[in-house]
Amino acid sequence: MKTIDFDYKLPNNSIAQSPLDNRSNSRLMVLDRNNKSIKDDYFYNLVDYLDENSVIVRNNTRVTPARIYGYKKDTNGKCEVLILNEENDLHKVLIKPARRFKSKDTICFSDELEAMVVKKEEEGIFFVKFLHEKSLINILQDIGNMPLPPYIHEKLKNSNNYQTIYAKHEGSIAAPTAGFHFTNEVFEKIKEKNIEILDITLHVGMGTFKPIVVDEITDHKMHQENYFIDDITAMKLNEAIKSSKTIIAVGTTTVRTLEDNYLKYNKIRAGKESTSIFIYPSFKFNVVNQLITNFHLPKSTLLMLVSAFYNKNEILKAYDHAINNEYRFFSFGDSMLIK
Repeated sequence: MKTIDFDYKLPNNSIAQSPLDNRSNSRLMVLDRNNKSIKDDYFYNLVDYLDENSVIVRNNTRVTPARIYGYKKDTNGKCEVLILNEENDLHKVLIKPARRFKSKDTICFSDELEAMVVKKEEEGIFFVKFLHEKSLINILQDIGNMPLPPYIHEKLKNSNNYQTIYAKHEGSIAAPTAGFHFTNEVFEKIKEKNIEILDITLHVGMGTFKPIVVDEITDHKMHQENYFIDDITAMKLNEAIKSSKTIIAVGTTTVRTLEDNYLKYNKIRAGKESTSIFIYPSFKFNVVNQLITNFHLPKSTLLMLVSAFYNKNEILKAYDHAINNEYRFFSFGDSMLIK
């Protein structure tokens, strides 16, 4: 399959630049795979489309203000650093401009934080050693910026707008945006219908948002991302699978976590894992029966995942419908339920 097969044209004014005041007022497109129908609604009516014999699984990761600005100590040259994740007491980061930096260079961010470059990898990735006395997370809360996607040009008024309301475990560099539409009121309606809500944690990194730059999608390499499933969640998911309950994933990160884990163990197993799973058409889904998701970028791995979950032509037809009916796209945009 070619990357270009997953392309579509999107007007710039379709890209949502800011969140809605009431998250659940976002549009909801309901795709029914059985009869290939498209229905337009609003997210606050989501529960009307959910069966009682269901389990909702969501990703409770929390976005870290991981974009920080500093300067090279010996030249005062300015730079931007995006912290990706921690590996063996070092941090993997992206540095712009990458060409100015080499091993043993020091970057200054504030009176409380410096970083020494340990080694340089490909694609502008570096491993650095952060030098600090206070907790790094606490320092980032003071000096860090939310790592908003490059297509969002408006300044974020409130950093919590780039978190789900159930965000818990710090560690992502992008939000699991399918969860943005949920409010406490929506969750209350779901609970009233006796639908169980379970949490997993996948820390979103480059594996989720890295663009595909190759012609053949099978040549694309996914970066590893870390996830965690606790004992109770694993037990309940295995019971749900055994009893043929409908498992509804909130977002592509939840899909990748569940499907990766099941492929490894032929069941859901608790513990810490990492995944570089790449889901594209022809993939056989073992766990997830329904998907709540946003509208994704052209030629992205996320668009390929939702195409695998349904059908590429039907998904692109639904995207055309969304554009023609003025849906809002991407992170702060509207939602889709694939049944």
